[in-house]
Amino acid sequence: MSPLPATIPALVRTRVRAAVRRPARRTPEESEARILLLRLCSLLLQYPDTELTTARTVLTATVEALPPSPAAEHLATFVTWFTGQEPEALERTYVEMFDLRRKSSLYLTYYLHGDTRRRGMALLTLNQRYRAAGWDTDGGELPDHLPVVLEFAALAGPGGGEAPLRQHRRGLELIHRALTDADSPYRHVLAALLTLLPPPTEADRAAVAQLVAEGPPNEEVGLDPYGTYGDGEFAPPGTFVPPAPAPPTRVPPASTSRTEGPR
Repeated sequence: MSPLPATIPALVRTRVRAAVRRPARRTPEESEARILLLRLCSLLLQYPDTELTTARTVLTATVEALPPSPAAEHLATFVTWFTGQEPEALERTYVEMFDLRRKSSLYLTYYLHGDTRRRGMALLTLNQRYRAAGWDTDGGELPDHLPVVLEFAALAGPGGGEAPLRQHRRGLELIHRALTDADSPYRHVLAALLTLLPPPTEADRAAVAQLVAEGPPNEEVGLDPYGTYGDGEFAPPGTFVPPAPAPPTRVPPASTSRTEGPR
């Protein structure tokens, strides 16, 4: 894979040690463009801290250099908005869209499993997938955080690397719908990502409609006795406790924080 502009790899913070396999059906140029699209989506869905906002000129140039595609068009629309906003406004928008709204949270297993024991097992399985590929996420985020899942997809390839994205297609559709309903510019990043995945089936559409109407599954039973995420202890056998909800991706300055809870 040809290198990205000098500042991009540092932002992506890759830590893969496994060999990356390229699908034979794509040309090297097509494979590189797909990897770059996934890495850009990962970056643009991260909290807009100083490191990211100061790289906006490079990000814009990288998006403009992409081969023409629907995904590239969506990302171009997004970075046009992104580069025109003040950093404080970007921070407020990000917190409001992704930290304070359940329907557009970036933690994918929530949409599939809700607040149930199954979510804890799904997180453990996802983390084990990363480790089996030789990838260490360093524990900075939960393994189902969408930017983390996208980074892994870019590094490990369209087979096993993109499998978590395909598995959580319905959650991604729900996030896109919520962002669209809120008229959020971030809808374009989700739209770009969805163009890279297989089209939704009728079952997918029905499941998304049900999620919109009913929300993810929920359990009212106590979960505390069953250990914590990643400790490898299960009691009773076959159960696993979901981790405590993660804090916001970053804590914005006091002037930009919001006080209301998730809606």
